[in-house]
Amino acid sequence: MLKMPAIESFAVTVKDIAQMLQGFGTELAEAELPDEGKAIEYLLESHTDKYRKLKDAIRSVSKEGHQLLSSLETSGKEDDSQWDVKLDWETVQRLLAQLRDMESAFDGFFEKHHLKLHQYLQLLRYEQSFQEVSISVDTLPQTEQALKKLDRLESNAQEVMARAQIIILHGHQLSASHHYAMALIMQRCNELRHRCDTLSAALKTKHSRLMLTHQLLLCLGQVLRRVQTWCDDAAYLLANQLVDKFQSKEGAQAALRDIEKFLEGAPSVLSSGPEVLTIEYEAVITPQLQHTTVQQMIQNRQACLRKLADKHVRPVQLVAPRPENTPHCKSPLHVMRELIETERIYVEELLSVLLGYRAEMDNPALSGLLPPILHSKRDILFGNMPEIYNFHSRVFLQDLEACLEAPEGVGACFLERKESFQMYECYCQNKPRSEALWRQFSDCAFFQECQKKLEHKLGLDSYLLKPVQRLTKYQLLLKELLKYSTDCEGTSALQGALTAMLDLLKSVNDSMHQIAITGYEGDICELGRVLMQGSFSVWISHKKGPTRMKELARFKPMQRHLFLYERALLFCKRREEHGDGCDKTPSYSFKHCLKMTAVGITENIKGDVKKFEIWYSGREEVYVVQAPTVEVKMAWLNELRRILTNQQKLLRGRYRALADCLRNGPDSITIKREDVIQLQYEDNKGRWLVKNLSRRQEGFIAAASLQLIIGDSSRGHSSRLGGKEKTFSSKMTI
Repeated sequence: MLKMPAIESFAVTVKDIAQMLQGFGTELAEAELPDEGKAIEYLLESHTDKYRKLKDAIRSVSKEGHQLLSSLETSGKEDDSQWDVKLDWETVQRLLAQLRDMESAFDGFFEKHHLKLHQYLQLLRYEQSFQEVSISVDTLPQTEQALKKLDRLESNAQEVMARAQIIILHGHQLSASHHYAMALIMQRCNELRHRCDTLSAALKTKHSRLMLTHQLLLCLGQVLRRVQTWCDDAAYLLANQLVDKFQSKEGAQAALRDIEKFLEGAPSVLSSGPEVLTIEYEAVITPQLQHTTVQQMIQNRQACLRKLADKHVRPVQLVAPRPENTPHCKSPLHVMRELIETERIYVEELLSVLLGYRAEMDNPALSGLLPPILHSKRDILFGNMPEIYNFHSRVFLQDLEACLEAPEGVGACFLERKESFQMYECYCQNKPRSEALWRQFSDCAFFQECQKKLEHKLGLDSYLLKPVQRLTKYQLLLKELLKYSTDCEGTSALQGALTAMLDLLKSVNDSMHQIAITGYEGDICELGRVLMQGSFSVWISHKKGPTRMKELARFKPMQRHLFLYERALLFCKRREEHGDGCDKTPSYSFKHCLKMTAVGITENIKGDVKKFEIWYSGREEVYVVQAPTVEVKMAWLNELRRILTNQQKLLRGRYRALADCLRNGPDSITIKREDVIQLQYEDNKGRWLVKNLSRRQEGFIAAASLQLIIGDSSRGHSSRLGGKEKTFSSKMTI
């Protein structure tokens, strides 16, 4: 009868095989793909060799299992203990079935992996072939470069043809002296003359064609610039048409007339249609040209306005009028009174919370009802509410009350205190922590006792929400004031105040998303202010360097939440935290960071008006981003374009050093006082490549040493070169 150790040994062997297969599978999935054909061929051979060895091992173990089955069947016939033999036989059968399943899954996985490697090798060879044959003159810079090369070629050709003329002259001299090989010499002279004429004609034709191409591209470029200007003006017109005025038939008709008048001045090239424009101007068309999107936006706006303008107007009924209770028409004074009255109530509510809850935490009579941990965390629970109360009770309420009889001054009041309202950003960033703490202790007897004393119908959490609600109330009241204060003094200030409050609300919303980012190892504050955030579908369309198999196999878009900062663009993955219902709060797992100094954009992608490209480090990495709507895409592109334009202005500037800077590394640079330098770019270590124009040297400077004084030129504080120079701060170190 077969003993148990043999079966146990077989089970251990099957388990070892499973671990080996899993390890090899992980190795395949995480393998970095080289960018050379021979290296990929070696990788294919190496993986295939390991695969064959594992297959041999599986066959060997399978053979061992079948031998065990045969032994068990033999033992079952000779021995009476049928029950033990049957159990052992079933155990071996189960292990063999597991082995077959593992082998089948492993074969399928390796077959897919092997196919993808072959396809990757084919793609690499195709790309190399494409690069070798894709040299053509089809853009303005390439044409200009070809002209320069042709000039050099013509210069060399003139030298060669001059030498050929000397040889021809020498041949005629030999022929005149009755040389015995006169026929051969004249044949060589004629051949040289023919080749010189052919070369001269070819150079002349090539030069003529290139000049025509150059002139044509210059002309097309001017046309495209006019189209781009028209697109920008169209976007500005649509953005500045007030939606409120569209609601009446007259307003819609007036807006339609404005658009039709604007379309009359459209460049004639746009009348051909977007497809024709793309085909005819493909050589010079740029990603920044968004004529298709703008034309579509105009058509959509016209369709909407025509519907409003064609609304049926009820005829006047010839009946005797009857008295009606007409609603009371608001005036700026009424809105101003509402603003001041609600401000007083807001201040009183903040005070009641601070005195009735926060201060009571120090009351010995209630100490038995208060969990000790809450006393140490009251700054988390209440945030910076004391700071907000002090600002509104001591400053802002008095400012508003001073505007009661002069509502036109309230806009200036908001703008003057614009910086003070930034304290709300801190309060809102702390709000998730405050809410989590409240949920943990909401049933605490201390809170119930305080609410009872204050005679509040609502709990503390409702009052902790008041600052957030107040921000929203401000922008609503400002809109009301604007509605009833058109064409009067202070309207521009009111519009500025409304814009400032809307920007604050957006900034608060963005910052509340930002604090939920996890996994970012650096100091996120160094990235500057968060400007925009939102969810997008993202594809990695091209990435140089090591490529992982799991990246190669991804065909579906990744869902990513993007955070745009002043100095970087963060890619994160949105995750839902644990919680029930409304208690679920999102978090954002950090995935990738692109420094804005190395970012570029392609604004339009064929086939989808909602897509655009973000590329990095000269297209080493290219991300195709799909926005949820065209409007979201345009908003992001406008902000990205603004950042990149400001960077270009910075890089074009020349700066004068006000202190000596010593070289401290092999790739750093020495700068002396009064040297004029120019910025080139920022590397991935945060250092700036700087060109010292005074000494004709180039090297790196640490970012901390690059402290610029910007905006003081109007006061005469900076010494400029050609109107573009800025200065370093008086103390600069490398």
